[in-house]
Amino acid sequence: MPPAATPPAAATAAPGLRRFVQRLPKAELHVHLEGAMRPGLLLALARRHGVSLPADDEAGLSRWFRFRDFEHFVEVYLACSRCLREPEDFQALLLDFAAQQERQNVVYSEVHFTISTHLANGANGGELGQALGESIAAAERRGVTVRLVPDIVRNLDAAAADRTVEWALANRERGVVALGMAGIESAPVRPFARHFEAARAAGLRTTAHAGEQCGPDAVREVLAVCRPERIGHGIRVADDPRLAAELAAAAIPLEICPTSNVRLGYAASIDSHPFDRLRRAGLAVSLASDDPPLFATTLVDEFCAVAAAFGYSRDDLAGLARGAFEHAFLPAPRRAAFLARFDRGLAQAREAAV
Repeated sequence: MPPAATPPAAATAAPGLRRFVQRLPKAELHVHLEGAMRPGLLLALARRHGVSLPADDEAGLSRWFRFRDFEHFVEVYLACSRCLREPEDFQALLLDFAAQQERQNVVYSEVHFTISTHLANGANGGELGQALGESIAAAERRGVTVRLVPDIVRNLDAAAADRTVEWALANRERGVVALGMAGIESAPVRPFARHFEAARAAGLRTTAHAGEQCGPDAVREVLAVCRPERIGHGIRVADDPRLAAELAAAAIPLEICPTSNVRLGYAASIDSHPFDRLRRAGLAVSLASDDPPLFATTLVDEFCAVAAAFGYSRDDLAGLARGAFEHAFLPAPRRAAFLARFDRGLAQAREAAV
């Protein structure tokens, strides 16, 4: 299925609803650092490091970001990764990402990060951890909390996963909160069971991409082998009512990225996206933007898109926003503080709407 060329339903959201969503304090649980690179920063880094790109201006790069299929997306994603060479590059990216989140009132983000790619490209893991930790601290001073989720890439070998877990454990005090897994879903998952076990034993939380590219059986396998606490994407769960009921009963949240799914051809449109069916089936779901500049979206856009597509009320959207804090990998005291902040923000957003 080719990606849809039409804009997301967010374009049709009422201005008042968009202002309400903007005012809500929000958490985002599924966004990739490398995929958060805006065209202007990508150009600057490419010129700094002599990396050739298919276009030499932002408009051309934006056209390149109109993906034909998942392979085209991976091509762009890896180009972004190749432009990250020095610790300062990662700092610039993370701080720019934090600024974008601040503009949306996204106060907490869990950010996937493919450390194995950068180590293979010659990055110094210690220097990179320090640079990211410093940037996370700087963002925190601006009221934006960022936490890292280093990803195992399941279509790479176990040695790359070993390096991912080693780096994750070494940087727990610099913002690493969980171990994730991404990559091509048809690749084997069993070799990585021990990596998830090691992460859990060390106190890290766990999440894994599944049920985006492949069907419900892929989700079942990941749950059985890796035992993640959350599932990234998971939209194919909608194809299996029994699995949906099991996930709802087990309170395993899904991190859903509707615009990403449409742009990559995994859903025909926002209107036909399974998000609403999964929500109505009782699953814990949260909204996320995945790779926002690459898909020309934001978290605010995602809220507006599902509101326009499914007729959600402001109370529905507030419930989704609050749920993301409840599903986040936060210690209890910080979760309580964020929920209190959310409740204050919700009250203010409601007052402003009167």
